[in-house]
Amino acid sequence: MATRSTADDRILGTNEFYRRALHVLNDGRVPFLVGGSHAFLHYTGITRDTKDFDLFIRRSDLDAALAELAKAGYRSEITFAHWLGKAFYGEDAVDLVFSSGNGVATVDDDWFAHAVEGNVLGVPVKLAPPEELLWQKAFIMERERFDGADVVHLLHAMTERLDWERIVRRFDDKWEILLAHMVTFGFVYPDERARLPRDVMHALLSRAVDQLSHSTPTESMNGSTPRVCRGTLVSRAQYLVDIGQRGYADARLAPRGGMTGEQLAYWTWAIDHVK
Repeated sequence: MATRSTADDRILGTNEFYRRALHVLNDGRVPFLVGGSHAFLHYTGITRDTKDFDLFIRRSDLDAALAELAKAGYRSEITFAHWLGKAFYGEDAVDLVFSSGNGVATVDDDWFAHAVEGNVLGVPVKLAPPEELLWQKAFIMERERFDGADVVHLLHAMTERLDWERIVRRFDDKWEILLAHMVTFGFVYPDERARLPRDVMHALLSRAVDQLSHSTPTESMNGSTPRVCRGTLVSRAQYLVDIGQRGYADARLAPRGGMTGEQLAYWTWAIDHVK
């Protein structure tokens, strides 16, 4: 007769924590969407282990969510004021995601309007839409974490069912990132690149050609105004040299981006201090 291991007990305890967190928020009437590995599994069939459990919420619901989880006995906190709260149970955590680390992918009403019905750990839930998951993951290009394969796998599993008009609208003036992932999809699956919507691909490629055709030296190239580095939108660490030593303006900072100087300072400090 097989005996249950300590690891099995830990997994059971982790899943019970996640399951109870779902019930706590449901009972407290706090709207949320399940994302992360559970949504990724639903859309792609790919399983992965994680210590975090991602729930997407509106910023306006964060305080209520943290309060409900605290009442249930979990330690809760606003980890980063511009995008993330957490609730803890031992080594496990529930992430309450209301934006993204770069301040771009803010959770809004459209996330909920296009949510997908699902079942997680035996609990009926709504899942974050694949379009918004793709949008959020497309910008994660850290040295220690790159979500490009997740984006490619989402495209592989869902491309014919995605709302491409909404995706293009989400990326807005950061459309080059979307184009880069679409080109990568064609490289990874050369026999399936025709599955991508040709009208979208042609439109983005035309933008790229037009952009090159009309690129001319600007005043910023001569040093009268700071040049902009958008690398910090895809990695909070790897382009700091451009901001700190080469005189580039940080694209995350308002009014270009959605973050304040204080938020940027803490997000940068946390690279080495908050895991």
